[in-house]
Amino acid sequence: MNIGEKIRNKREDMDLSQADMAKLIPMNQSNYSKIERNVQEPNLEQLRRICQILKLDPRYLLDLGEFESISQSDIQLIHDIKEFIKKHNFD
Repeated sequence: MNIGEKIRNKREDMDLSQADMAKLIPMNQSNYSKIERNVQEPNLEQLRRICQILKLDPRYLLDLGEFESISQSDIQLIHDIKEFIKKHNFD
């Protein structure tokens, strides 16, 4: 599924019209329609607003997959390894 289809599906699930979306972004309805039809890509601000309005993760729209956050214990482990390397001159 491409970005326009994902946006259109979610918009329809939320019972919003293209005119509603264009007004909320804000942008011209004709240009919004082009985004859903994959004729035009949204700029960064439009993408941000679309995600905000439709409560979508931009990674989903951009097919970037799931990213797990690094836990505090992993951060501490990385820090400890860096300190060990410095201490033992493994530069």
